[in-house]
Amino acid sequence: MIQSHPRISKAVIPAAGLGTRFLPATKATPKEMLPVVDKPAIQYVVEEAAAAGLDDVLMVTGRNKRPLEDHFDRNYELESALNRKGDAARLAKVQESSDLATMHYVRQGDPKGLGHAVLCAAPHVGDEPFAVLLGDDLIDPRDPLLQRMVEVQEQHGGSVVALMEVDPEQIHLYGSAAVETTTDSDVVRVSGLVEKPDPADAPSNYAIIGRYVLDPAVFDVLRKTEPGRGGEIQLTDALQQLAEDEEIGGPVHGVVFKGRRYDTGDRGDYLRAIVRLACEREDLGPDFRTWLRRYVTEEMQQP
Repeated sequence: MIQSHPRISKAVIPAAGLGTRFLPATKATPKEMLPVVDKPAIQYVVEEAAAAGLDDVLMVTGRNKRPLEDHFDRNYELESALNRKGDAARLAKVQESSDLATMHYVRQGDPKGLGHAVLCAAPHVGDEPFAVLLGDDLIDPRDPLLQRMVEVQEQHGGSVVALMEVDPEQIHLYGSAAVETTTDSDVVRVSGLVEKPDPADAPSNYAIIGRYVLDPAVFDVLRKTEPGRGGEIQLTDALQQLAEDEEIGGPVHGVVFKGRRYDTGDRGDYLRAIVRLACEREDLGPDFRTWLRRYVTEEMQQP
């Protein structure tokens, strides 16, 4: 018998990181505000949450992150100037970010890892299941991962993580999940998780990517979780406890994602994400692809 579980309406986006891999650009600009074509990366993430029906968004921020709040707020001076110019197209783009969702903000204060950032959301989330979206992973809206994760959580309860098969040699960059098959081809039961294991010790090449739907029981587990890898409170360690003991907060399932994902957490992948997204834009793609082909051809002909 299929069980019915509470409808999820809240999303948490941890955004307190320092963005050291993008210095000096992130010295005074939050890495989440770096543009991916013509929108900051963080807007893609909020759009994904809103598209999945999660219109209550809490952003966990830190020092120097005020531009995040400004971006999702109204800018009456700019809107007025565009309105006077009759620039309806740009006015709509400016207003779009402030109309996506009801935004809330809390400061992490002391950056103690992803698990600690999620724990900062406890007063806002309360006793409800909720989603966590990491800003470095952009999921193509044509491949609705989060909606599927919400469906699985509402059916089975507990928590759900997003998984993606990676080259075994790359698994040390991710959390790795030990899994068991289910009757759904894209859903697995998670029996264990390891944060950034050596390839020889990884339980599988199923990597955890930056989307979670969590049972609120995770907060009690995080409060008792000791710092792990890197001296930080790891969300993976808390999920491992939930996977080991379903009595705590239900089972842990994984949705295996095979769609389009853009990694903006690495400089090289960030550039590749911009190129891919720009190529697919109707307004930019045709001219950009023509230039890109010519550029690549010329480079290949260089001695």
